[in-house]
Amino acid sequence: MKKSIGLDVKVPEKACKDPNCAWHGALPIRGRVFWGTVKSAKAHNTVIVRWSYNKFVRKYESYERRHSSIVAHNPPCIRAKEKEKVVVAECKPLSKTKNFVVVGRW
Repeated sequence: MKKSIGLDVKVPEKACKDPNCAWHGALPIRGRVFWGTVKSAKAHNTVIVRWSYNKFVRKYESYERRHSSIVAHNPPCIRAKEKEKVVVAECKPLSKTKNFVVVGRW
């Protein structure tokens, strides 16, 4: 069962039976959406996604580069690997540190 998740992201070709999949399960997405790079995919159904951004420093009137990382659920229908660019959306808490799910490749 494929459903519309409200994002302009390509639907995965494979199907899965994961209840924590945004496309094929019962997991609703909400809140923030990020585009980032997978830094680690070693844990089971889990990836660490990192993205960079610029922060303005008023004292020096210039920008500094910063980065942030989050832990996200990696459903079997997407199965993102290291160094791939992915789209990550916020969902309900899936564990102590997982509040995001991978919804597609970028």
